[in-house]
Amino acid sequence: MGPPVFIKKPVDQIGVSGGVASFVCQATGDPKPRVTWNKKGKKVNSQRFETIEFDESAGAVLRIQPLRTPRDENIYECVAQNPHGEVTVHAKLTVLRGSEPILQRAEQNWCVTPQCAAEN
Repeated sequence: MGPPVFIKKPVDQIGVSGGVASFVCQATGDPKPRVTWNKKGKKVNSQRFETIEFDESAGAVLRIQPLRTPRDENIYECVAQNPHGEVTVHAKLTVLRGSEPILQRAEQNWCVTPQCAAEN
């Protein structure tokens, strides 16, 4: 018997306004924990937010569709609880405006070093 331990943690996401984002979270423990999703410390609650539970509620997918900027851009919390404790893990959602090309934004952070070779 013990507090929950995460076996699948959500990862940070970048989405486009009007698109979809999904976070996956799963925990184990004895007894089996229940996983829930929060935004700003409150349980997610919107028609655009869908929570799909699996593994007898020890796992949950948070699906947000359609994404809206800036209100969906936030830190989301996956909380796993059982009678022996509670653990939380966070993931960040960044939402780009639909007109902003993702590649162009990503390229701003890239550094290209040319490879040169000279032969006699």
